[in-house]
Order: sequence, then structure tokens, then C-alpha cells
Amino acid sequence: MEKVRMKEATVVYLEKPDLKEPILIEGLPGVGNVGKIAIEHLIDEIKAKKFAEIYSVDFPPQVIVDSDGIVRLVKNELFYWKGEKDLIMLTGDYQGLSSKGQYILAEAILDVAEEFGTKMIYTLGGYGTGVEVEHPKVRGAATDKELVEELKAYGVVFRGEEGGGIIGASGLLLGLGKMRGMRGACLMGETSGYIVDPNSAREVIHILTEILGIKISFSRLDEKAEEVKRITDRIKSIEKTLSEKKDEDLRYIG
Repeated sequence: MEKVRMKEATVVYLEKPDLKEPILIEGLPGVGNVGKIAIEHLIDEIKAKKFAEIYSVDFPPQVIVDSDGIVRLVKNELFYWKGEKDLIMLTGDYQGLSSKGQYILAEAILDVAEEFGTKMIYTLGGYGTGVEVEHPKVRGAATDKELVEELKAYGVVFRGEEGGGIIGASGLLLGLGKMRGMRGACLMGETSGYIVDPNSAREVIHILTEILGIKISFSRLDEKAEEVKRITDRIKSIEKTLSEKKDEDLRYIG
């Protein structure tokens, strides 16, 4: 690896692919890890290739140690895929820790996308409900009314008069991208926000691949969702047993 000196946000290219107006898709850690799970599934399924790594002084001050005992800095990664619509996909270990760091990182990502001619952005994330969601809907936000109407045709639900905000990269990339003349939309899977949620991620990536016209398998996500359900059902069963035992014990007091 070439020698690199850290700046506020440092992009290290492994290669510079020839892409035509690639769509940028973001899926970083967040609520329920929905966006990260979704995009990593897409990357694996279409066998996308990594072409750049992004480092930031606003990431947590730590390294990750692999199974062989080798360390690496935490980072974000950019992958590409050439198809009927070329794609750039962003995922990574963390988002920025501070507001300033989030802006710096988002601008660095958009600089890369702009260099390749990106005109469209999709950001992926979770929409926290605070309660368990068995059949999650996909909520949306977009940079213009025409895009809102397009996404409604795919079953994306918009908040209407509720309003609200999108915190972190999923929101910033849209807002800052809009200032650069890029259109964009955020797809958010409903999730409790308390657990990693592959079920919600499945709904998000299902709609995204329909929009992009890409066919992939969802079997591995289904397996992960079933595993999480088994774990949560077991926890509920234990909690119920403990609660009943506590009630029984209280009957003997008095």
C-alpha cells in the first residue's frame, strides 16, 4: 500500500474504474444497522469490486484486529459495479463522530461521486419505531416532488404532514448532493431500533433492486432474519418465565 498521510478525510484509490454516471448508494451503520446490512447484501450478491477506501480523523480512535492478529484503521469503503446502470456503493465501519466530521466526510464522498459523473443518490437506513415491527414498511424522503411520486409507485411510504429529519450520512449526502445538482432519495426500513434488523434490510433492498432493475437472491437475508427472530423469541420466553416466577414469589410475601 502506498504511503498515506492522514487529512481530515483521506480517499485512497485502489483503482479508478471507467464508469458512466454511476448511481451512488450509501449504507453505513445506523438505526438497526438496516442500511449497512442492505448494501453489504447487494455488494455480495452482484459481486461488486472495491475501488477506494476513505479514512477520517473523525472516526473512533482505534484499529480493528482481524483473526490473524493484524490491525487496520477503521474506514469506509467504496465499491463499483458495471451494469445497465453503473453503481458506486458506500459502506464502512462507522460514521463520523461529530457534526463537523459528518460534513467533511459527506463532502469527500460527494467529491468522489462527482468526479465519476454521479447525478443520482440513494441512501439506505432504518426508521426507528421503538416497537417490534413484524412486517416493516419502507419510508422515504426525496429531493424533489417528481421523485417522491416515482417512489410511491414502488410502495415507498412518505410522511406527509408529519415532517421530521434524517440524521447522519443518509441525510447529509442528499442535502449536500442537492446543492451540487444531484437528485436523491432515502429509503428507510421500519425497525424497532433495538436490534440488528435483517428483516427490515430485506424490504429496503427489495425495493431498491426493483427501482434499479437488478435481480438478486434474498435467501441469505431471510436466513439472518429467521436467526434474529429465534434469538428474540428466546429472550421473550426467558423474560416471560422470569416475570411469572417473580409474581409467584410475591404471592408468598405478606
